[in-house]
Amino acid sequence: MPVMRAELPATLYTAQQSRALDQTAIEQYGLPGFKLMQRAGHATFATLLHHWPALTSLTILCGSGNNGGDGFVVAGLAQQRGIVVQLLCVGGDDFEQRLQGEALEAWRWSQALGVRGQAYSSDTELRGEVLVDAILGTGLAGPVRGAAERAIRHCNRSPQPVLAVDIPSGLCSDTGAVLGDAVHAAVTITFIGLKQGLFTHQAVDYTGQVEFDGLLVPEAVYEDVPVSAFRTQAEDLAQALGTRRRSSHKGDFGHVMIIGGDLGFGGAGILAAQAALRTGAGLVSLATRPEYVSAALARQPELMVHGVSSGQDLEPLLERADILVVGPGLGRSAWGDQLLLQALQSGKPMVVDADGLNLLAEKNWLHSSRRSNWILTPHPGEAARLLADDVATVNQDRFASVERLQANCGGVAVLKGAGTLSCDGDALHLCAAGNPGMAVGGMGDVLAGIIGGLWGQGLKPVDAARLGVFVHARAGDSQAAQHGERGLLPTDLLVGIQALVNGLQE
Repeated sequence: MPVMRAELPATLYTAQQSRALDQTAIEQYGLPGFKLMQRAGHATFATLLHHWPALTSLTILCGSGNNGGDGFVVAGLAQQRGIVVQLLCVGGDDFEQRLQGEALEAWRWSQALGVRGQAYSSDTELRGEVLVDAILGTGLAGPVRGAAERAIRHCNRSPQPVLAVDIPSGLCSDTGAVLGDAVHAAVTITFIGLKQGLFTHQAVDYTGQVEFDGLLVPEAVYEDVPVSAFRTQAEDLAQALGTRRRSSHKGDFGHVMIIGGDLGFGGAGILAAQAALRTGAGLVSLATRPEYVSAALARQPELMVHGVSSGQDLEPLLERADILVVGPGLGRSAWGDQLLLQALQSGKPMVVDADGLNLLAEKNWLHSSRRSNWILTPHPGEAARLLADDVATVNQDRFASVERLQANCGGVAVLKGAGTLSCDGDALHLCAAGNPGMAVGGMGDVLAGIIGGLWGQGLKPVDAARLGVFVHARAGDSQAAQHGERGLLPTDLLVGIQALVNGLQE
């Protein structure tokens, strides 16, 4: 996942919204387009010097659009600094004739400073110590082709680190999908509005460290353009949980019941229950196979553990619970069917995860059960089953997929994966934290328990979902930072979860 030097804005925008921000700044607030381009070039050059302060040579690959214009400004600034500049124009012999507007103005400005460009070809040696990718911007709609594709592959074959201007060329700024091929950047500097695609799907393997510069655009500009999504941040968690009253008792923080743990999957329910406890739920029950009662109590004696052999056994227990978490280790046998059906019939607020989701899809219970008081937490495979679609389609536009899932199912939908998304029908929320070490069995069970634990403490469903995702991801990052990503286990997160919900760690 991208590692950020400074806290980034919370708001995310599509490419169309980003263009609207630019146009609003230019047309309504009198900021000349070339002035914004110069500011983007200065921000890019400052980022270069921050990361590579001893830089003496630079290769800048520029397309003929405004992204290339930013690159021309960087070339001029580097020339003034005495850095050896290799400016490569990607787009054929008629490159200069195709320049227009601010890009043409930036080209002439850089030429006046002594910068000389040359046409890019696949045989060109990339001589700079660092490469600047200013080939393609946010307007890319289809797969890269021709000279741009060749230049992208050339960058990726070269050993030098790459700084991407606004977005790595070849990425879709709306979805994070790679459109044919994309530049692998070490650093990406983006401007005015954070592009939502930088933080999800394939983009997280291409952006490197993401940095942002608002280019001194007036705050009023942002009031005129709608936001596409919001990044969840540490202050959101602090605001939502607040401080507990000194007179509080366990009944104030919810009774969460975990339902799951079929034969062969007993650990899943235990993990979810432990996570709910560490998140701060007042009471946590576990309804599981009778065979796992002793193991659960030995592992976590604070739990109330009930052995259930059927839905009938579960029914009287449901009355005591405030929030149900159904699915961790539930399995797809008749036992799991009965427990899920009994939970659905109770009408209780519930988090549905794992095989709970699979059973909803398989039994065609989803549409008959559509409700406002549940949180569904699928990974892309489970989401594809719920949507009667395929995984590739779900991932190709994760923002559209989570919105479609929520519209079909009601409540809150959480689409797990790189850049996990939460949607309640009113707003989209993205979590940019987390790491590949969390790709291990049991992590989803911990997440379901966290969400249930937060919901039980009185948070709104959408806040329980998005903040649960955030706590889970940040706890994973904190543990991975200590010992590395490989071998990270779900149980390793439990202490970090407690620290995060108490504001002891961000």
